Amino acid sequence: MATSVRLAPEVEQRLDHLASATGRTKAYYLREIIERGLEDMEDIYLSDKVLEDIRAGRETASSLDDVEKRLGLAD
Repeated sequence: MATSVRLAPEVEQRLDHLASATGRTKAYYLREIIERGLEDMEDIYLSDKVLEDIRAGRETASSLDDVEKRLGLAD
């Protein structure tokens, strides 16, 4: 899937420098940045959604003690 991204000039300069200094392509680093950053963004935004659902009563939460008991891990 081809995607277009507009970068600030200083960000593009940093990317150019990294690519030339390491012999890798800018596309390689952009893929790396997106893949690593996407996981972080999912963690942040999806956990915010779950917290919102808990506060609104659409989702429930369990304490660690309750989870351990259900799994037979409690003493």
